[in-house]
Amino acid sequence: MKFVFVSLLLLSTSLHGQQAAPASAPIVAQELTVPISTLTPQQIASMQKKLADWPDLAHYRDENVKLGDPAPGEKRVVFMGDSITEIWGKGRGKFFPGKPYVNRGISGQTTPQMLARFQQDVLRLKPTVVVIAGGVNDIAGNTGPEPLETITDNYRSMVTLAKAAHIRVVLTAPVPASWFPWRPGAHPGETVRQLNSWIKEYARAEHLVYADYYSAMVDDQGGIRPDLAFDKAVHPNDAGYAIMEPIAQRAIESALALPRP
Repeated sequence: MKFVFVSLLLLSTSLHGQQAAPASAPIVAQELTVPISTLTPQQIASMQKKLADWPDLAHYRDENVKLGDPAPGEKRVVFMGDSITEIWGKGRGKFFPGKPYVNRGISGQTTPQMLARFQQDVLRLKPTVVVIAGGVNDIAGNTGPEPLETITDNYRSMVTLAKAAHIRVVLTAPVPASWFPWRPGAHPGETVRQLNSWIKEYARAEHLVYADYYSAMVDDQGGIRPDLAFDKAVHPNDAGYAIMEPIAQRAIESALALPRP
């Protein structure tokens, strides 16, 4: 019987001397381990697309060229993330109207994919601030099993790249999630909480700005408040983004007040 084996290069750099991430049992995406004969044509097409352009560099390549460099005096802000970033202002919520803010979220992405496109979709855009939001899809096992240590290594690498380019950094708390619609049977609430705790402490240790979506949106079960998510699970609705927008804006203003790295 033939099985699907996907080999993914996780571009992560562990910096010596940083605090260790908490241990966690990774979730394995079902489509990466089941017999080929059980996959749908849509699943196969999706996997073939990932193999052809795993970080999805084609997604924003043309838009980046059209965008060009910031205008003189412009304080550009790039939002790097997954679907929670991508759908912000694209059907759900308002994405900072009138602000020179650039959305570079891609649905379904994990932090190694974000890291692989960080040069193209963040550094080349020459922002003053980058807002990094990710990790939930890693916990869901979207690109294979991934312990928290790997997620945190990818965060460290993105921060290192941003600092080397003299870009101020905002790290956002993951949106709380106690279940995933696309991963039946997964119970990620505690792992998401652990990741949030690590991000908060890492931001403090590295003198970065931390935007706390988690505390503003979590319910008593460790998930997102159902009234704040259109899927009742993880993706914010208009009310959810209305909570996130001022938190992000205050964090950006705090970052802009910091010295240039």
